[in-house]
Amino acid sequence: MNDADLVFIGGHVHTGDAARPRTGGVAVRDGRIVAIGEPDARALTGRRTEVVDLRGRLLIPGFQDAHVHPVQGGLELGTCDLSQANTADEYLRSIRVYADAHPDAEWITGGGWAMEAFPGGIPTREPLDAVVGDRPVFLPNRDHHGAWVNSRALELAGITAATPDPRDGRIERDAQGEPAGMLQEGAADLVERLVPIPSPDDLRQALLRAQALLHSYGITAWQDAIVGGGLGMLDAFDTYLDTAASGELTARVRGALWWRRSRGLEQLDYLLDRRARSAVGRFHATTVKVMLDGVPENHTAAMLAPYLDGCGAPSCGHDDPAHVLETSGLSFIDPAALKEYVTALDRAGFQVHFHALGDRAVREALDAIAAARGANGRSGHRHHLAHLQVVHPDDVPRFRELGAGANLQPLWAAHEPQMDMLNIPFLGAQRASWQYPFGDLLRAGATLVAGSDWPVTSADPIQGIHVAVNRMLPGSTEDVFLPEQRLDLGSAFAAYTAGSAWANGLDDTGVIRVGALADLAVLDRDPFAAPPDEIAATRVLQTFVDGTRVYAAQNA
Repeated sequence: MNDADLVFIGGHVHTGDAARPRTGGVAVRDGRIVAIGEPDARALTGRRTEVVDLRGRLLIPGFQDAHVHPVQGGLELGTCDLSQANTADEYLRSIRVYADAHPDAEWITGGGWAMEAFPGGIPTREPLDAVVGDRPVFLPNRDHHGAWVNSRALELAGITAATPDPRDGRIERDAQGEPAGMLQEGAADLVERLVPIPSPDDLRQALLRAQALLHSYGITAWQDAIVGGGLGMLDAFDTYLDTAASGELTARVRGALWWRRSRGLEQLDYLLDRRARSAVGRFHATTVKVMLDGVPENHTAAMLAPYLDGCGAPSCGHDDPAHVLETSGLSFIDPAALKEYVTALDRAGFQVHFHALGDRAVREALDAIAAARGANGRSGHRHHLAHLQVVHPDDVPRFRELGAGANLQPLWAAHEPQMDMLNIPFLGAQRASWQYPFGDLLRAGATLVAGSDWPVTSADPIQGIHVAVNRMLPGSTEDVFLPEQRLDLGSAFAAYTAGSAWANGLDDTGVIRVGALADLAVLDRDPFAAPPDEIAATRVLQTFVDGTRVYAAQNA
């Protein structure tokens, strides 16, 4: 019998396989698992076998992120990164420090600020002008649905009081009608198109920087939710091809090609060409990303009923018609056209990855999948809906009925300032209770998939699992957010492993069983043996792809 290349002994193994959920010991040969169980693993240990002594720790299938933006995250880490600050003053200090340290930068770019740091979620240009007045500034917020700009950027873009709002966005204005310095959704494109494009090497370095971070979180595969530009993201298609061909791309990546909502089915040939050219190394672009709406914080998420006015206080959620606003959000694509597009994409063999936050957007996505199923029959293309902030109860069972995946971003499902100040008051009590219905979706039999949307929020799956189980941010003293929607720990782990592997079309990953690819991670403890409120303390010590170590912590 041939010896194994790598064995794990001396600890616990969470397999994710219902047939054998727990074991001890794993053996790997030629990138695949060839034995599980301590005796069998030891039996395959030879003179040249690398032995990893788990020392009582836990081996798990590698995590997978089904909705992430690594190149944008990597770029922001190397520019004016505001993700570690929390207040308006801290943001301005960080911007000044970055601008002073980069006097030759033509533009100040980066981003990652949070809307709750500003009244009404809307920063203005005047304090930004005071910090950087000589150069244009373009800083997307952390969810990339809007951008903070200074007067110089507005001037270069020709944005004045007379500039109309684009169809898919809004220019925030002051009392005199002048641009305030905040551009929502498609309005941000008016400035973003002027920002200098990073070089190919800048993009390569950003991807490798992001890959190192994701591997440190135990992530072995991901779905890049925008490949091809859109939402202020740069086109990283060639970056993936180059790093996949060189072997620098050590993760398995599924690219979601961007559906340009200003165009129609004439772009299908372009998408087919990109898919045909994408099968390089560990990269395949077999998905199309269709963005249906915005976000509730700026009232662009598509709702079945109008937003409320918030009545000026975080705790006053009501459904009084007197407090209804004139808007129910934006549907970026006409629902009838969406059915036609999704049917054509499904027929062409694409998976469709929907951005859908509001209950109307969720329904429109499910209706489009139903239309595709009716026209084409059942397919194995594994369409899935990401974000799912507000889901009408009538639509919860439709996920299983249609075979649509529920792509969750668990870190958003907790009481924190953005939720309590910019969401609940404007949704009202009933709709606020429909937010992030993880438990309902699980009980209804939906396939749960998980992602981070990094750099919007942390890419660390452990943090997301903590919130999925506790419905509280780590260390928070706030109330549990909709406790009936909590997941058990096993289901949360499954969403980040087997569930995301399902969405990524990587059926021989996501579980530990004989024959599966050896995409694995070692944790410093067993979170299943500790109280739920301690999950977030767990750390990744080692990460393996194809049985090759791609990350090791100093204390591994």
